[in-house]
Amino acid sequence: MEIKEKKSQGLKREFEIIIKNDSIDNLVKNKISELAPKASLPGFRPGKIPHNILKLRFGKQVFSEVVNESLNDASKKIIDDYKINAATQPKMDIKSLEEGKDVKVEYSVEIIPDFKIPDLTKLKITRPVVKVEDKQVDESISRIAQENTKTEKILKERKIKTNDTVVIDFEGKIDNELFEGGSAKGHHLKVGSNTFIPGFEDKLIGRNLAENFDIDLKFPKDYQAKNFAGKKVIFNVTVIEIREDIKIKINDDFAKSLGLENLDILKKNVKEQIVKQHSMQSRSKVKREILDLLADAVEFDLPKSLIDDEYNNVCKAMSDSRQKEKTENKPNDDGMSKTDKDDALLISKRRVRLGLMLAEIGRLNNIKVEEKDTQNAMMQELQRYPGREKEILEYFKSNPNAQSQLAGPVFEDKIIDFITELADVSDKEVKIEELYKEDSQNIKDELKKNKDNKKKALKKK
Repeated sequence: MEIKEKKSQGLKREFEIIIKNDSIDNLVKNKISELAPKASLPGFRPGKIPHNILKLRFGKQVFSEVVNESLNDASKKIIDDYKINAATQPKMDIKSLEEGKDVKVEYSVEIIPDFKIPDLTKLKITRPVVKVEDKQVDESISRIAQENTKTEKILKERKIKTNDTVVIDFEGKIDNELFEGGSAKGHHLKVGSNTFIPGFEDKLIGRNLAENFDIDLKFPKDYQAKNFAGKKVIFNVTVIEIREDIKIKINDDFAKSLGLENLDILKKNVKEQIVKQHSMQSRSKVKREILDLLADAVEFDLPKSLIDDEYNNVCKAMSDSRQKEKTENKPNDDGMSKTDKDDALLISKRRVRLGLMLAEIGRLNNIKVEEKDTQNAMMQELQRYPGREKEILEYFKSNPNAQSQLAGPVFEDKIIDFITELADVSDKEVKIEELYKEDSQNIKDELKKNKDNKKKALKKK
């Protein structure tokens, strides 16, 4: 086997692998000899099949196995001898592959760049904290009461008003034809909840018990079901019942109805939940600040293959609704404007840079994802689907890839916790509105951070 380094440019390394025919031929002969005692062919006794017959029957298969094994060995040798820290799977381009001739392959791989992690103890982080007031606890309990409100049928005859719960039969037609999901009997609807299409609930106000009437409406142009968007619809409605809320008194009896001992215990539990929620939000803010600081801290070359992969992911996320209408063989950025493509590239580079930096911090500090970490993450996932825990658990058990996908976020969180411990963190008391301001962790937010960091970099030059 011959290995020649052809090109070393940027982060790309290219080699030529030549596996001599003599070497392949010997390996094929040895493999066929190993097969001989176990091989079985009609007309021959086991272990008595001539070598030339075995080669005729199994030669191509064995040749393929030998070449694959030899190329794997060559790849390992390149990685070891040239101390390659591969960014992605190496690529092999077979230039010559014929029995009786040397096998020639072009081998290319991108490496992880060398870069220095900044002094994490010098990172200055501001951690927002919110003091939980009694007022916030009371408001949360009021919401819980509202969610547990029961209704009762009104005894005194009156017209429907906002916040009533009505029981209705309705039948919807488009172009005088019934449509799927447009009809129901005995449907409970909270007037003013805005759960029906715009205008429907408004048309109920002022109606009487047992009244039958038509509601003429039009589906919004941006309605989620595209086949209904912008179309005229007529609903025939009959009012079966008018119900009103039974006012709940927030006291010990209310707490007991929720399975708690008294109101003080309810307040304590609610406060703990609010504190936990604020802590999670504060941690999210700290994480974003750390990532912003790291992204702007070090400049280094990025592997093109990693950028390309991330670029496809970003483009898919940026144009998710459009993607559903595309044919599968088109690229993810098909139909995107130049500005959107440029933005997607900026985001991709930021993500790749941060991913490499976090991985390096983990490597240098021996931070790993243990099995118990993955198990904890799995339990958290189960809690997100109450009533479906068994189903979700079975899904994870039968899908090893689903389990491994949990490792990425877990690893990132462990790195962020490690950095937070080292960094210079100062607490700042803020109002609740500020803590949750600009909370959406989406593409546009990421792009804004990217552009802000780019401006800072330009000012430094």
